[in-house]
This record gives sequence, C-alpha cells and structure tokens, in this order.
Amino acid sequence: MKIRSITYFCNPQFPLNEKVLQDAGEFLTTAKAAYESAGYEVQTTRLATIPFPKLNSKDLPQFAQTLSQLLSQIGISYISLGPALIEHPESYDVIVEAISASQNIFFSGMMADKKNGISLQAVKKCAQIIQRASTITPDGFANLRFAALANVKAGLPFFPAAYHDSDTPAFAIATEAADLAVNAFNGAKTVNDGRRALISEIEKHGKAISRISNTELSSVHFNGIDFSLAPFPDDAHSLGNAVEKMGVSKIGLHGSLAAAAILTEAIERANFPRLGFSGFMQPVLEDLILAKRAAEGTLTIKDSLLYSAVCGTGLDTVPLAGDTTAEQIAPLLLDLCALAMRLDKPLTARLMPIPGKQVGDEARFDFPFFANSRVMSLESAPLTGALNSDETFELLSRYNPFSDSQQMVE
Repeated sequence: MKIRSITYFCNPQFPLNEKVLQDAGEFLTTAKAAYESAGYEVQTTRLATIPFPKLNSKDLPQFAQTLSQLLSQIGISYISLGPALIEHPESYDVIVEAISASQNIFFSGMMADKKNGISLQAVKKCAQIIQRASTITPDGFANLRFAALANVKAGLPFFPAAYHDSDTPAFAIATEAADLAVNAFNGAKTVNDGRRALISEIEKHGKAISRISNTELSSVHFNGIDFSLAPFPDDAHSLGNAVEKMGVSKIGLHGSLAAAAILTEAIERANFPRLGFSGFMQPVLEDLILAKRAAEGTLTIKDSLLYSAVCGTGLDTVPLAGDTTAEQIAPLLLDLCALAMRLDKPLTARLMPIPGKQVGDEARFDFPFFANSRVMSLESAPLTGALNSDETFELLSRYNPFSDSQQMVE
C-alpha cells in the first residue's frame, strides 16, 4: 500500500498570499518525511483551495498560470482550485481557458449538491467543458485535470474532486490500496476469509497513519483518510485483478457488482478516521485489468455506472471517441447525478474524449499512471423535452424520501 497523496487544504486568498503557499509547502515536506520514515511511499503532495469562484479572481487563467509557476518553488506537485459552483453559473465558462493556461492545476464543476439539487444547466456546462478541453492537446490529455462532481463535499483528498470550505488549514490522506484487496482475496476460500484479511490490513495502516497525523503533524488539523482502493497499472495493484481473484472470471461479467459491493462494505466495516469516497475505485485507464477488459468490450460504461451504485468514485479516466458531443455526454452526467443524490453519496466523472479516435481504436497515453486500452462506446443521444431545460430541481435521497413539508398520502 502507498500513500497516493498528502493533500493540504487552505484559502490562498486573492490577491495571492504567498505566505499561505509557503506554509503549505513546508508542512507537506515535513509530512512526507514523517510518513516515509514509517515506511510509506508518498507519491505526491497536493494543495486544494476553496472553490475558485469564492476567491473573486477576475482573471482565473492568469491566476492559475501564476500558481502553476509557483509549484516547483513551494515543493507541491499539484493544486486543485476546486469546483465551479451552481450558484455562480458564469464560473464554468472560464475553466477550459484556465486549464489551457496552466500546468498541474486541476479544476472541477459541481452539477448537484444538497443545497441546490441537480442543475441541468451545470450538467450541460460540464459536458461542454469536457468536449472543449479534449481539444486543448492532440491526445485529449487535458481532461485529466477536470472532473464533473455530484454531491461531493469539501475535504476529500483525491483530485480533481478536492476542495476546501474554510479559512483554517487542514490536511488529509488519499491511499493507493488496491493491492490490499488483491492480497486479501488471493487464495481466500470464502468471502468472510477475504473480507477479514482486508479489514485487518486497512485497520493496521489506518492506525499507523492516524498516529503520525495526530502526533508528529498535529500543527495542522487532520481531516482523515480516504481509504479508497485506488489502483496502479500493474497486476499487483489492480482492483480489476482483485475482483477476478474473488471469483469473477472477467470484471464486467455478472458477479462484478457483488464483488464491488463486498470490497466497499469491507472498507465501511473497518475502523479508521474515514472521509471522502473510501471505496472501490474504478479508473479505467489507471488499472491494468480494467483497461484490458474495457479494450475487450467486457467492461462497458454502463457497467461502471452500475458499479457506482455500490462503490466509490463513479466514472474515471474513461476513453471516449473524439467526436463525442457535449449533448451526448450530458445524459451520462445526469445519470451520475441521479445516483449520487438518490443514494446520498459522492460521485464524479472524469471523461476523456480523444481527438481523431473512434470506438475500438487504441487509447494510448505517454503517462506512467495509465495503461493502454481502447476507446469505449457511449450509448447516448441528446436529451429532449423537460430534461433538456436549464432548471434546477430537487431529487431526494431514497433514505429520506419525504421532506418536512411533505406528508405521505395513503
């Protein structure tokens, strides 16, 4: 198991307060050394800010470019400037230009939250961002730095979804822990045997990380651990491999949903200071077996959406045809919003249309965290009628179907 990221949360202010960034860099350097001394490889150190619309920057592309130039000076790998907000509809319109003007700066767009409900306008705007960002570079790689969010709260340490909601700094840990699931179910004779082994490992590492966080790093508030089973593109760190070790011959076939539910529920049973997704994570291009099954056609986008009902992040690093339109992307994002709100869980979509590529073409990126796959088929058509409006509407959680003002009619 590795630490995918130590994420520091702060308000950098506008005009930019470089002292805040220097403090962040110094803390992250200390934190990285502390976890590495305990035997954990730390892949990245990151910073997440309050949502950029609240910074009141009049020129987001320039602000992002300035931050991008400061990254090496402060010793931070990546910065997330948080989501465009439903209550600031104009904020979505500057994201593509800001991505184009910067490097290693991440953005997101909120499509649905408890305060506003589901915004059809925001869904459309996020779909447009995905389509437009795919043309920034010839390979469509810029969409790595954008995610559409549904019901995602502040404090989650995984990018691009991370953002802050306070003036007081904090930090959190994101894990890369798919190998724990692979090892737990490798040779396990029963579900209970494998689950017990996985829970034991999660609790062991959760305890060790928490001890360091609350003692050696107590100068900054510790939000907790997003103990998601994030993968790396090799067999040993593939969540797809874990599902197949559990007894599904190929992830994408029936039985995969049950496996995803079992793995996520094991994380929920474990005792550690949890936050964020803390579940089964299925980034197609970051997982060797997921990428392979997607290339074969065994794992589909609909499968990944179905698994999102019982697991973690949603749809991540999904390769799409380059001519996919925003009008085709929007219905998929709307489905994701519906799952997030009805099931009261955070879900995200990071979709990657690849210019010049068609369904079935090879999807290959020069990026060590990606495996090779093929462009996946998106079975979607533009919305019409009521679903094609720009309204914002409430969709209550199925666990709380009636608000205070409603009464059940018999």
